[in-house]
Amino acid sequence: MPSCPKQLRQRRRPGARASANIRRPGERPGSTSPLALPAQWAPVVTGVAKERTLKAAVLFEPKTALSIEDIQIDKPGPREVLIRTVACGVCRSDLHFVDGAFPHVMPTVPGHEAAGVVEAVGSDVAHLKAGDHVITFFTVFCGSCEMCITGRPSLCVDPSTRRAKDASPRISLKDGTPLAPFLNLSAFAELMLVHENACVAIDKEMPLDRAALLGCAVITGAGSIFNDSRLRPGETVAVIGAGGIGLAAINAAKIAGAGQIIAIDPVADKRALAQKLGATDVLDATDPDLAKKVIGMTGGGVHYAIEAVGRPNTAELAWTILRRGGTATILGMIAPGNEVKIPGPTFLTGKKLQGSLLGSTRFPIDMPRLVKLYLDGKLDLDTMVAERITLNGVNDALQKLRTGDSVRSVIEFA
Repeated sequence: MPSCPKQLRQRRRPGARASANIRRPGERPGSTSPLALPAQWAPVVTGVAKERTLKAAVLFEPKTALSIEDIQIDKPGPREVLIRTVACGVCRSDLHFVDGAFPHVMPTVPGHEAAGVVEAVGSDVAHLKAGDHVITFFTVFCGSCEMCITGRPSLCVDPSTRRAKDASPRISLKDGTPLAPFLNLSAFAELMLVHENACVAIDKEMPLDRAALLGCAVITGAGSIFNDSRLRPGETVAVIGAGGIGLAAINAAKIAGAGQIIAIDPVADKRALAQKLGATDVLDATDPDLAKKVIGMTGGGVHYAIEAVGRPNTAELAWTILRRGGTATILGMIAPGNEVKIPGPTFLTGKKLQGSLLGSTRFPIDMPRLVKLYLDGKLDLDTMVAERITLNGVNDALQKLRTGDSVRSVIEFA
């Protein structure tokens, strides 16, 4: 794949002046940077933002194409942050809802893997300010429930992070029809209005088109290695599915020092990408002797198996290829109505089967660390970006996910 620029190249509107305080590494103060914000997008002073009109991709009904519409966004309320979306990945999780595999209130604006710049903050916001570069994540956390205080913020479901039912909607159609917030974010839009605990400020040297991937695919895949598996140097791991999440797990396993990393995928191009990101061995998922081959080449099975597809048969495969005492982590979204079947006697082998949401990430701690791994040249996000598109190309990107032809399409907002 062609190499990606070290910073996101952002187009400026004619006549707009570049901001002097956002620079490439090594640039002198006052020099023009590709990340400079146009004057029209200068950060808004806290508390004075008003309802605004913006472009967004709206889903009116499942199994239909998204429609590019002008919508309204409210001003930030208490503990809310208004973010100008710079980039958003098109994730298979979006596709599950668009295609109706998982239910969601309609109409809505999908999208949940994004990065941007804070434009305004509401009252009582403690850790963010206008001008901050942020990554969003859909499992907004309250910070005070049992899940949060025991170090599992990705499992927080406290309703205090959402607006009250009788409050004005965060986003709406131009005729006033409320738009249901999609996974707390609705990121296929030029602006996002979110709770302050749905985003984390990051180093401004981080390219925002790469940073967006951290919001779902990378924290899920990398978190399955660093947090869920706690892989030790020299241990073996198999990753089933070499999409965005699987590739992130492979790359994280390399960083963690895994002795053998087996990538399993039916698409040859994705297996090649897996090798580039650190896989020591690759296998075709359609091979009828797949499980026997994994067990044979690892001397009894892998220590850890990561399932990143979301199907019962791949979850069962993850269990089958474990060695005695191994752990399988299921990351894929297995649709309602499906079941995973495990032979009862195999529990006597000491194997463990566990689920995970967003890689059990501790967002304010783990996300800046992942940013540093990228800036230090250890975490490879460039290879994961298959194409950069505009918002108008979102339906084509979703179709590529359906056919399995693409790793990650990233929407760039002008």
